Amino acid sequence: MHLEPIVSFAILLTVILIVPLLFERFKLPGLIGLLIAGVALGPHGLHLLNTESETLKLLSDIGLVYLMFVAGLGIDMEQFEQTKHRSIGFGTFTFLLPLITGTIVGRMFGFGWNASVLIGSLFASHTLLAYPIISRLGVIKNEAVTVTIGATIFTDIGSLLVLAVCVAIHQGAFSTFSLMKLLLGLVIYSAVILFGFKWLGHEFFRRTRDEQGNQFLFILMVVFISALGAEVIGVEKIVGAFLAGLAVNEVIGSGPVKEKVVFVGNVLFIPIFFVDLGLLIDIPGFIKSISSVWLTLAILVGLIGSKGAAALLAKVVYRYNWQEMITMWSLSLPQVAATLAATLVGYRAGLLTEGILNGVIVLMMVTATLGPLITARSAPGLITTDTTSEASESTLVWKNDPSQALTVVVPVRNPETERNLIEMAALLIRRESGRVVPLAVTPAHIHMDSPELENDIQQSKILLSKAVELGREFGVEVEPLVRIDQGIVHGINHASREQDANLIVMGWGSTTGIRARLFGNVIDSVLWASHCPVAVTRLLDSPSNIRSILVPIENLTQEAVRVVRFVEIFAQANQAEVTLLHVCARRTSPARVAWMESQLNLLVSKYFPQSHTNIKVLASDNLVNAILKASKSCDLVVLRSRRRRLNIGEVALSDVTTEIVRQIQCSVVLLGEPQGYQDNLSKAREVVKKSSPENLTKQEI
Repeated sequence: MHLEPIVSFAILLTVILIVPLLFERFKLPGLIGLLIAGVALGPHGLHLLNTESETLKLLSDIGLVYLMFVAGLGIDMEQFEQTKHRSIGFGTFTFLLPLITGTIVGRMFGFGWNASVLIGSLFASHTLLAYPIISRLGVIKNEAVTVTIGATIFTDIGSLLVLAVCVAIHQGAFSTFSLMKLLLGLVIYSAVILFGFKWLGHEFFRRTRDEQGNQFLFILMVVFISALGAEVIGVEKIVGAFLAGLAVNEVIGSGPVKEKVVFVGNVLFIPIFFVDLGLLIDIPGFIKSISSVWLTLAILVGLIGSKGAAALLAKVVYRYNWQEMITMWSLSLPQVAATLAATLVGYRAGLLTEGILNGVIVLMMVTATLGPLITARSAPGLITTDTTSEASESTLVWKNDPSQALTVVVPVRNPETERNLIEMAALLIRRESGRVVPLAVTPAHIHMDSPELENDIQQSKILLSKAVELGREFGVEVEPLVRIDQGIVHGINHASREQDANLIVMGWGSTTGIRARLFGNVIDSVLWASHCPVAVTRLLDSPSNIRSILVPIENLTQEAVRVVRFVEIFAQANQAEVTLLHVCARRTSPARVAWMESQLNLLVSKYFPQSHTNIKVLASDNLVNAILKASKSCDLVVLRSRRRRLNIGEVALSDVTTEIVRQIQCSVVLLGEPQGYQDNLSKAREVVKKSSPENLTKQEI
């Protein structure tokens, strides 16, 4: 027992490292694995973890606070501003109707008014699990989607405030005066958090500049002071944590500090919260509560029906079509972050029973699976702003300044792939004019005079001398570079940024699966951290021998146009034929197929009139098989990938790219863009358009 805190922490670390990986390998959400692990290791299983442990209580409470903070941090305030009136309107619908429905369910099963209203508040919130899907499909600018995203702010804040009032009433003597006092305190407290910490955050970040460590500590301080302040005025700490997320949302943006803050929560504290939640589940009691199916069924039907009614009401009021209505319904369906947090608070306070806790867990499992599945089927048909019509010629190249010469960095490490990589870069350079920078990264040693380091540098120089010869052979300017850095990934990203690279061309690594998840993958890390697009290549033949290229396109977005631009440059250098492939569902109407063909033809005629491009639209319910079948007659397939770290609770339905690459028989190029690349490029152009350097502020400089 004297080793108890260390043992518990070691068990938790082992669980949150291994269990999600195993479940995701079988296409199951990792958070379900964490819940099951909690059941297996808890008082109703192997008794290895104890819910009464002070260590576990502390870590779980931090995870609970962190979960709600990340939920607030993930809300896009700019999108909310675009359609705030309609977002508030739909937010009101999808808050009040589920609230009323949940209250009725509570009363039907014998709960008091206070507990029933709390059950209703559990129905009212929602988690945007399907955000990665609508982002990948390029339909975020559809008004119905933007309105639903904005409504999340209203529903989450509303449900948390109802929770705060219900718990306060349960814990103390209720009176009109005490209720008014609580509400007034909430208003003042919310204003202090939202406006005070926002101003303070801007000032602190402006003064500390690049001191990321201090900025990280400041954000943590904001989170826990906000949580503490909430408890001081008599409400739950998760209310303060959520408001803190909204307050610093704009302050930290999407930079490295946000990455660090979210990373710490997603890999440590939030998984521990889910494990602790699993400790509360009594399997016999869970089976018993599920077997008495009426309460669980009422919770499921009530939630799904009320969210559907709210989406239908929005359709009528704002005149959306049926497809938009179904998408709004599916986006507002999943109940994870705020729902689980509020349920645990209500359960600990004695307001909710074990039956409600079990019913909400079932609700989470069902809606977290059903919502994204429906979104994946309904969202592809949404009509959105034609982003290709807004794209200027400058958006089709990877440069802040269109007159800038193209710089392509080529990391060289494997002599067997070096020739093809240099040749690929040379084909692009000859077409666009610029330079190739072969890069050899040597991992640093503690002692700069160590024989091992000297040997690595010599090996790097041999590779670079070969690259220079290849550059002369292909007729392009080559500037070889040796870099000593802490690791391969750091070396590639740092050197590319210093060289102001427009593109990185690198070979395909062999580390995949669980090994890659445990120990990391160079490609994944470069894609995530790079400042510019990355072309990851697996070339089975010389690039100059490629005569037919297949480009699968899911939706017409600026990202898709840039992929076609990359292919067009490569194809013109090689006189290759390009096929743009769009795969739609079998049930897609002929009118929709004809519309997609016309849009693809318009894209080609407008931006790539000189290229030999074919348009192909296939109806198939199996995307992977359709692409594999079409690739059999091609020399190269170019796929697009945008790196995005998944938050805890997000459900990965499939990894299409991995399946295609594993089975495809021809050469492959995966063109990946770093997160926020297009936003940063747009901001850079705005700065360039300033009339003179003296008009730039210090912050812009």
